[in-house]
Amino acid sequence: MSITQLNKEQKNSGLANFLADDQLTKTQITDLINLAINIKNHPADYSQALAGKSVAMIFEKPSLRTHVSFDMGISKLGGHALYLGQQNGKLGERERVSDYAKNLSCYADLIVARVFENSAIEGLAEHASVPVINALCDVYHPCQALADFVTLHECFVVGKGIDLIQVKLAYVGDGNNVSNSLMLMAAILGVDFTLVSPDGHAPENALLNKAKAFTEKSGSKLVLTSNIDELGQQDVIYTDTWVSMGDEDASKKAALIEKFAPYQVNHQLMKNSQASLVMHCQPAHLGEEITTELFDDKAMSVVFQQAENRMWAQNAVLVTLLTE
Repeated sequence: MSITQLNKEQKNSGLANFLADDQLTKTQITDLINLAINIKNHPADYSQALAGKSVAMIFEKPSLRTHVSFDMGISKLGGHALYLGQQNGKLGERERVSDYAKNLSCYADLIVARVFENSAIEGLAEHASVPVINALCDVYHPCQALADFVTLHECFVVGKGIDLIQVKLAYVGDGNNVSNSLMLMAAILGVDFTLVSPDGHAPENALLNKAKAFTEKSGSKLVLTSNIDELGQQDVIYTDTWVSMGDEDASKKAALIEKFAPYQVNHQLMKNSQASLVMHCQPAHLGEEITTELFDDKAMSVVFQQAENRMWAQNAVLVTLLTE
């Protein structure tokens, strides 16, 4: 695909920012998945896609995959990335979010933000005059979900000739920003999604209602349960850490591990559900939410394929937002 053709396609995407899964259409998500795979397979064709473009990357929270995948991905596209860490404190404390957004808009062509609160993402998008990408907040993790569906596309559509809407995806563990984004993106795409979480750890009702509305349109099924024995037949099982960043207090962690112990993802659970693939967004607490043996199982685990696809998925978003 030439850059001229790419320009024409991206003009019609209607994508101004990349903030939350529930702000995307099925067509936009599908286009991003296809573009990510095309960039991955033909990186040389996009080596100058962001030539002359600069991206400001705000990180309130520490990161490995998000930081590296954005930084190196932008470089592969011919752009320049600037990392802004925690030296300025939490957004909105040292200076208003609106002022932060307006200042960065004077210098950067796009803002990437990994923050604690979704309100910070919304504030940046409201006041910035350049596109904003949500690299993680307390409600959504759309970059991770997009990378995960790129991975599923590779494994099932490309690898087995199976349409994504035939894939059954289950998330087992703590309902969090990752499961929120997976649930919403699955509902929009028409993928059956099952979420198994202990009592008190399910998604908020507002997000559930959004997901249910999407399933009514797409025709997919959404199942929520706290009973691990109701997992049913699945193709893919996804899990994430039980202990969120900032909740590492020893007594709190011990209580969480005890509560979540029945929800560990292991080979027996894979066998019971007939799932062929396991996914994890990392970092993994091996021996807790997932066994070391399953995480390292080369036949079932696609965790590092997911990690690599973070870069290609994000590059698709960057190209879409910055190609004029």
